[in-house]
Amino acid sequence: MIACIEHSSFVHDSDAAENGVVHGGETLDLAGIRGTVDYSSSAKNSVAKDFGGLTRVPPRVLVRPADSGDIAVAVRAAAATATVTVAARGNGHSINGQAAANNGLVLDMQGISEHPFRVVVSSGAEPYADVSGGALWEDVLKRCVSGFGLAPRSWTDYLALTVGGTLSNAGVSGQAFRYGPQLSNVTELEVVTGRGETVICSPSDNSDLFFAVLGGLGQFGIITRARIPLQKAPHMVRWIRLVYSEFDEFTRDAEFLVSQPQGDSFDYVEGFVFVNSNDPVNGWPSVPLDPDQVFDPDSLPPNSGSVLYCLEVALHFDHRDGPSTVSLVKFVVALKAHGVYSFCETDPFWGESDHTVVEQLLGRLRFVRGLRFEVDVPYMEFLLRVKRAEEAAKATGIWEAPHPWLNLFVSKRDIVDFDRTVFKDILKGGIGGPMLVYPLLRSRWDRRTSVVIPEGEIFYIVALLRFTSPKGPPVAELVGQNKEIVRLCTKKGYDFKLYLPHYQSREEWKQHFGNRWTRFVEMKAGFDPMAILAPGQKIFSRNHQIIS
Repeated sequence: MIACIEHSSFVHDSDAAENGVVHGGETLDLAGIRGTVDYSSSAKNSVAKDFGGLTRVPPRVLVRPADSGDIAVAVRAAAATATVTVAARGNGHSINGQAAANNGLVLDMQGISEHPFRVVVSSGAEPYADVSGGALWEDVLKRCVSGFGLAPRSWTDYLALTVGGTLSNAGVSGQAFRYGPQLSNVTELEVVTGRGETVICSPSDNSDLFFAVLGGLGQFGIITRARIPLQKAPHMVRWIRLVYSEFDEFTRDAEFLVSQPQGDSFDYVEGFVFVNSNDPVNGWPSVPLDPDQVFDPDSLPPNSGSVLYCLEVALHFDHRDGPSTVSLVKFVVALKAHGVYSFCETDPFWGESDHTVVEQLLGRLRFVRGLRFEVDVPYMEFLLRVKRAEEAAKATGIWEAPHPWLNLFVSKRDIVDFDRTVFKDILKGGIGGPMLVYPLLRSRWDRRTSVVIPEGEIFYIVALLRFTSPKGPPVAELVGQNKEIVRLCTKKGYDFKLYLPHYQSREEWKQHFGNRWTRFVEMKAGFDPMAILAPGQKIFSRNHQIIS
């Protein structure tokens, strides 16, 4: 637990005179809060910025709720004023201030991160976990796997995100082609609406709220609990990277893999673009999975262009009659201690049938022979792989630097032209971080949720995950480049949508939602009529009176 929960605890410094008072002389009555109410400058400054580091928006007050009841009290207190808004902040991983509330109230959702946590396993029924909306996915993973040998089906690449935060957006990773995004893998929610009401909802009960909240960008309610289906967690993962020189071959193979039925493909499929050079951040060295592996550029075709492509896949394996999970992990740790971390034909946990499956799958692909990299890792280590990158980035200081990221969904129809105009031209020198691109299946997304995606069964996620450095271009220039890419997509008439969207005008939001805008507005009027929630998204303006 990050937040310190104290009964009726108020923390003040020189702002003590502002206790409960907001601009305009209104009083914000938070006396019913059981958690911590903090008006101090240090508290407000701690949530003024997010991971993007591009904006600074301090609130009037920071509340660390003890439970969902505190969240309801906070929302009702805001509703009793004419101007106060409320933002739920998870781990602060937004990019453009989406979890901010300018001179309003910010809820530190990690204050309720451990309430509740319950795993239910019963005969003949699918196991599930009831978890707090403020819980980090990495904690959910560890507790479910370590305690029960179970795990959720769908993930994000980075797991230091809150459950409520990703469900309010989508939650996408390399498993989404099989199981859909995280918002397609939840069966019940507890939500505090903008009316201050606590509602249990599911596909069958209060379904309008359930589907509105999923992917709803926090506009209709704050997720305080989620019921997540679980499945048996595998022991190990074979993690493979394959290099391509041609985009059409890369996309053909990626689309083939994500279109195969379960059991006839890998369990994880992603991909990324990298620079055809020895640049340690953007180029060849970013591809190998182990320090002892070397990227040999002589294996590349002589006509290879300025950028190359990597198809990243993984296969789960688990032998119930073989060594236990503990012994498997110890074996891998022993291999690493002796400098051996890649596949070994004599591994006691890797069967001949597993090896045959992998070779059969790879035999149908068109990657550059000689540029195949693979390692075997425990399941949890694979899912926490970005955590290791985070630790390295924190050690160098770049984790705290601004992150002008851009995330898009681009239709299959337009992805080849996007490659030609963006990857091969605008970004041909790299971005100082990963450039992800891989296909997703529309049929795995529940269209009743609030998320909007391109038309067509196959579309691509493009994630430009920039890490800035003192020697790199100014942040403003990188933000400008992002805007240039979006303008280009619009000008060319691409079928695309921003993922984790951020717009400055109502007209842009209308264009984003298209023919679903009217429904979005109807749900807002029903569940948050005063437009109290998620002001940082800049979709609606705070209303003074309830809309009937």
